[in-house]
This record gives sequence, C-alpha cells and structure tokens, in this order.
Amino acid sequence: MIQSFIEGMMNYQFLQYALFTSMLVGLASGVIGSFIILRGMSLMGDAISHAVLPGVAISYMFGFSYILGATVFGMLTAGLIGFVTQRSRLKNDTAIGIVFSSFFALGVILISFAQSATDLYHILFGNVLAVRESDLQMTAIVSGIVLLFVFIFYKELKITSFDPMMAKAYGLNITLIHYLLMFFLTLVAVVSLQTVGTILVIAMLITPAATAYLLTNSLVKMIAISSTVGVLSAILGVFFSYSFNWPSGATIVLACALFFLLAFCFSPSKGIFFAHKRVIKSE
Repeated sequence: MIQSFIEGMMNYQFLQYALFTSMLVGLASGVIGSFIILRGMSLMGDAISHAVLPGVAISYMFGFSYILGATVFGMLTAGLIGFVTQRSRLKNDTAIGIVFSSFFALGVILISFAQSATDLYHILFGNVLAVRESDLQMTAIVSGIVLLFVFIFYKELKITSFDPMMAKAYGLNITLIHYLLMFFLTLVAVVSLQTVGTILVIAMLITPAATAYLLTNSLVKMIAISSTVGVLSAILGVFFSYSFNWPSGATIVLACALFFLLAFCFSPSKGIFFAHKRVIKSE
C-alpha cells in the first residue's frame, strides 16, 4: 500500500499537487489556529469558514477568482459580528450564530444558481485530489504571507492574546490587530476550501492547535507542534484517501482527530491517563 502510494507520487502529478497543497494548508492552519485557540475564538473561525460560501458562489457565477469573493465575505462576516455585538444587547456567540448561519444559507441558495459552473459537494467537503497547479501556487503564496505576518507581529499577537488590557495600556491598537488576524484567518479558510471544504475547514484550524495546547505551555512550541500535526495529518489523510478511495477532506480531519485523541489521553501534563499521577504528586 505504501509502495503503491510512492509509485503514485512518482507517476501522477495530481497526487503531488494534492499532497503539497494539503501540507501547506496544514502548516498555515496550525500557525493561525494557535492564536484562535488562545483567544477563545474557535466559534469565530467556524463562522468565517462557513460564511465565505456566498463569496465563492458569486465568484463562480461571474467568473473571477474565488479567493477575492470569499475574502470579502469573510471580512464582512467579522465586521457584521462586531457591529451586531456592539450595537445590541446580544452576546458575541449569539451574533456569530445569526450572521454565519444567514450567510451560509445565502451561499447554498447562490450555489444552486451556479450548478453548471461548480459542484456543491466539493465546495462543502473538499476534493484535494482535484487541485490544479494554480491552486497549489495560491496556497503557497497565502501560506507564505500568513507565516510572514505571524513572524513580524509575533509580539503583538502574543500580548494581545494573553492580556488585551495590558496591550491596550502599552498603546497597541488591539482592534486593528484583531481584524488583521481575522483577515489572515479568512485567507487560510479560503485556501483550505479545496482541501477539506467549507464545512470541515474549522477542524483544520482548531484540532491541530488544540492538540498542541494539550502538549505544551510555550507559545512557540505550541505553534511548532500545531503546524507539525497539521502537516502530518495532511500526509496521512492524502495517503489513506488515495489508497482506499475515501473522501479526502474527511480523511484529513479524522487524522487530525486521531492526533488530538492521543494527546488528550497520553499528554504527560494534561492527559487523562496521567491525571492520577499528577494528583499523587500534588499530595
């Protein structure tokens, strides 16, 4: 089975594109997902990943890049959620539920008008084995931009994630940093569409980062572990998807879930199987 996969990698260009695109998505998702986890914004990530669907549909209908349409709707979602939260008595999670479900429903309706141009199933659940060279190039560019953003603004992201009040006291514009993070979250969600689809994007953003969170208390190590888990999940997902003809997006997500389960059970500091030993030591 492994030999067959290696031979496929040598002979089939589509499999090479699929593997490299998935690895890049896993890398970028792991990096940006670490800050999403620390800020308690998992639901926001879910909202943006679903709410980009109308932008994708409109892009296909009018023939321009889905990156542009999806990014616009992703940022519009973040802005609307903030607006509703600030101008009403509703809490943030309620505003998120209203906005993202409305946009997702709108996207499904718009997709029905563009059935000849695209496949709803592949948009919702992904089909990494069908990525083209242009998709790989776009994913590489976005991943590079995300890594550069985190490298340049690492200190600002760190302090605003752990202590927003102190960051504000230092004179940092926490609102600007928040929306910059939302912008790059949207970019990662958009390039992940081909790999795991709209519905499963949140798993790539959250699960590797949650796995890393259980294994370390250092932010740098968390980002490194999260990215590694994302890349390894992509490799395992593409391998089993190709070998057994399983849906690619779901297989990658299940690989992420397996890593999380292992960390949840066997993490030396936070794993449930080591909880008894930690209690004994504390006593």
